[in-house]
Amino acid sequence: MGLDAARLYFICGIDRLDTVGPALRGGVDIFQLRDKHAGDDELLRAAAVARRLCSEHGALFIVNDRPDLAVAAGADGVHIGQDDMTIADARAIVGPDLLVGRSTHTPAQIDASAGADYIGVGPVHATPTKLGRPAVGLELVSYAVAHGRVPFFPIGGIDAANLADVVGVGATRAAVVRAISEAADPEAAARALRAALAVPVG
Repeated sequence: MGLDAARLYFICGIDRLDTVGPALRGGVDIFQLRDKHAGDDELLRAAAVARRLCSEHGALFIVNDRPDLAVAAGADGVHIGQDDMTIADARAIVGPDLLVGRSTHTPAQIDASAGADYIGVGPVHATPTKLGRPAVGLELVSYAVAHGRVPFFPIGGIDAANLADVVGVGATRAAVVRAISEAADPEAAARALRAALAVPVG
């Protein structure tokens, strides 16, 4: 699975690692290991599991925040927030072949994301995974549709009930956390989300 063809992006921490296999079976194209509390050794052990699962399913594997651990884990890339480091600094660590993703929350940040391979756009809705960050609504997604220069993934409170709204303004991809990790059936949840994104990706 290459980035251009990827549509559904799933993010979770070590405590929900058991949902990754079912999510991948359901059609997740990219998985990001995001855990703000685990130590390096614990992250690397979890990353080894995630790397194997993603390889088995032809999915991309991304590590959050830590370019050094992304390299050590054999990941396909790293995702960094606005407060982590510059895109150039992350690129210097991971090299030219790994993906660098960047979170964006404003039109100016979307415009300033040169050098990133993809961007996250949000949070579209208020979400406990981004406490204190106000929802940006569909307006920023529309801006990314019109002005984004790399693949982008709307994120933030997106689930099966509101994904159609995101698609309706022109998005062809989405990133989710709780919609899969807290689902009674993660595989079925992933399959339903992926089906809703089964549109041509430009």
